[in-house]
Amino acid sequence: MRTTKRSLQAINQAITELAQAAASGDFSRRGDAERFQYDFRGMVVGLNRLMELTEGNLSALSALLRAVAQGDLTARMHGEFHGVFAQMRDDANATVEQLTGIVGRIQQATTAINSAASEIAAGNDDLSRRTEQQAANLEETAASMEELTSTVKQNAEHAHQANRLAQDTAGVASRGGAVVEQVVDTMSGIAEASKKMAEIIGVIDGIAFQTNILALNAAVEAARAGEQGRGFAVVASEVRALAQRSATAAHEIKGLIDASVGKIDDGTALVNGAGDTMREVVASVRRVTDIMSEIAAASQEQSAGIEQVSKTIVQMDEATQQNAALVEEATAAARAMEDQAEELQRAVALFKLAAPSSGGLAAAGRARLELVS
Repeated sequence: MRTTKRSLQAINQAITELAQAAASGDFSRRGDAERFQYDFRGMVVGLNRLMELTEGNLSALSALLRAVAQGDLTARMHGEFHGVFAQMRDDANATVEQLTGIVGRIQQATTAINSAASEIAAGNDDLSRRTEQQAANLEETAASMEELTSTVKQNAEHAHQANRLAQDTAGVASRGGAVVEQVVDTMSGIAEASKKMAEIIGVIDGIAFQTNILALNAAVEAARAGEQGRGFAVVASEVRALAQRSATAAHEIKGLIDASVGKIDDGTALVNGAGDTMREVVASVRRVTDIMSEIAAASQEQSAGIEQVSKTIVQMDEATQQNAALVEEATAAARAMEDQAEELQRAVALFKLAAPSSGGLAAAGRARLELVS
């Protein structure tokens, strides 16, 4: 009885120690089966086998978790498991498979994102350079348009002034034409007066001729009268001399008047030609005035149009400057996204994955294309 009691106490102690060790998570503890016989030894051997299987299964799971913690997603639980341990193995392997797929897709996506971000950043850099160049060109164009606007405004002002001068010139030409017509009328009057004077001088010349004849007859009669007619002969001689001088003066005056009339006729012809020329000048000046009015109106319209174009170019320049700023912001955002993608890529690069299949590569390519698009 004492031996049986000691055996029961010993087996109870061994079972208690193994149970406490298992409860504490220590499955490396084993019972000393050599101390027992028969069924007691079988109980200790069975408990040791339970502790060994549990320790082995948990060690396999722990090894898998350590490998996953170290980034090795190729690790799996292998071996023969039963019951709940088989379910635990399958669940752990499935979890690692899922994690492997997720990390693999993340790696592929980060690669695609990194590549797309690089391409976007490069495209934004090129767009930024082009936008800056366009902004510079528009700025130069705006400056040129401003100068052109100023020049066109000056031209419009000059055209307006020229139009006023042309109108003033037209007025002066019209007044000059009127003066020339008055001169023509005056010259015609002078010519008529000169002709009348020539006729009067002709009459005077005829009177002088008749006076000379009468004086000659008086002298003849005085000679016949003898001594009594001598005084009368002297007077007749003086009258004849005066008549001859009057005739000579009348002839000279008539010659001068005829010459004046000829010159007046020439002057009249010249004045008539000048009148025709002035009328042509007036007509030409009026046409020039009309043309200058059209030029002034066109210059005003051109000035307004160019000013509107200049304002539009200034607005385009402002919009381009804003676009350049937005492109710079987009470039900075793309660079930041590229940095974050690289950081994410470095983070997932810690995981070790199995070699991807062709399907995985194709999926990565499709993902990259979708991101780039």
